[in-house]
Amino acid sequence: MTYSGAVKVGGPAEVHELQDLMISKVAVGPMDNNAYLLRCRATDEQLLIDAANDASTLLTLVGDDGITSVVTTHRHGDHWQALAEVVAATGARTYAGRDDAEGIPVPTDVLVGDGDTIRVGRVELTARHLVGHTPGSIALVYDDPHGHPHVFTGDCLFPGGPGRTTNPAEFASLMGGLEAKVFGALPDETWVYPGHGNDTTLGVERPHLDEWRARGW
Repeated sequence: MTYSGAVKVGGPAEVHELQDLMISKVAVGPMDNNAYLLRCRATDEQLLIDAANDASTLLTLVGDDGITSVVTTHRHGDHWQALAEVVAATGARTYAGRDDAEGIPVPTDVLVGDGDTIRVGRVELTARHLVGHTPGSIALVYDDPHGHPHVFTGDCLFPGGPGRTTNPAEFASLMGGLEAKVFGALPDETWVYPGHGNDTTLGVERPHLDEWRARGW
């Protein structure tokens, strides 16, 4: 089955099968949040990105093999509504950005900073700290050795622009971080998995950077 990245609340997961990693995407909750289950194909170890809502759907997706860790991309409440229940059911270790952990009501086991590595089995993800949508948002980059990179952007980057900011300083900070750590570091083929909505690629979005800067959002 061809992966499209298009999911609906209550609908089936979409599965992106890579050589070393399987990525399952579901939509949950009233704000159509995306949650991503990453499974190392060599070890079957699993990691969940954003236990956003609807713990029953997420635990069904996880299955009997469980998860070793949950990464919360940022502190906004729609991204951690199911976190306590998922952690209680699985015993997973929790990860979040160092500057956002205090805003997440489930204790964070590992505080994540820019450039830190998070592992799922033999697969490595690199965290990129992006300031603006929240103080401690993190994106996760998987640099696939067999193909192009993949980046999980939370609410920092969507098809059509950066995530919401509340003032010009936050917008400038987020755009600067995206340009330096995402667009400036990764190729056009990079697949983007956002916190809400459909996927995109950096190549699709890159021509619009100047437009985003000019409009201020």
